[in-house]
Amino acid sequence: MRIRIVDAFTDRPFSGNPAGVLLLDAFPADDWLQNVALEVNHAETAFAHPLTGDPTADWALRWFTPAAEVALCGHATLATAHVLRTTGAHEGPVRFATRSGVLVASPQEDGSFVLDFPTAPLTAAEVPDGVAEALGALPLCAFDTGPNVGDLLLELPDEKTVRALAPDLRSLGAFSERGVIATARAEDPSQGYDYVSRCFFPNIGIDEDPVTGSAHTALAPFWSERLGRPALTGLQASARSGAVRTEARGDRTLLGGRAVTVIDGELLVG
Repeated sequence: MRIRIVDAFTDRPFSGNPAGVLLLDAFPADDWLQNVALEVNHAETAFAHPLTGDPTADWALRWFTPAAEVALCGHATLATAHVLRTTGAHEGPVRFATRSGVLVASPQEDGSFVLDFPTAPLTAAEVPDGVAEALGALPLCAFDTGPNVGDLLLELPDEKTVRALAPDLRSLGAFSERGVIATARAEDPSQGYDYVSRCFFPNIGIDEDPVTGSAHTALAPFWSERLGRPALTGLQASARSGAVRTEARGDRTLLGGRAVTVIDGELLVG
């Protein structure tokens, strides 16, 4: 079967967030899916198969990290929609049936996609004891992002602090289910982005995720409220880096971005 590696939330190879994508006839056993994700060894590998007779969705979609299945993943959804379009397997908007409900990916005239995702419910929380030491910076405030995202969102004083983080990942994993989102307002919005973030997910085998769509379902409402605009652009300041266009729409968040296929090969073990 064909396996593709797609860089998502970027228009350039070797940047953004890479995801494995496999289009199947049906989902094999969970241990096979997990083993393939471990072999691919990117933040997520997406597995999808077409649905027939389902009036609500066109494809079933699941996401696995090298260590676990996850409930929501933005970049691997974007990567899958890109593969469906570029291979001719699906035309127009595609509806994915997932553990987080039906997610829609709509192609745009410029070659990008807009993903319609559930907004993460933000709940203000006390900054946990010890998190500043684990992160290497003192947060201004903290928010729980709910069960689908499973992160602790921490606002930091400025962009330079976010970019300079070198956290103690072993300690950082104790503060939430998946990990920590560190964010700050952009120092210079004229550079084309409104806020920056970095995401550390040691609990699911990802020390630092390059560009995290699911995290932006929390970042979008967080920064839209503070900046007074629904439509923003977030820059995830990882080593690979990538931009996510966000629009907060109440209980839904739109995530926009492009993707590039960098590897198209054959999986020999079925």
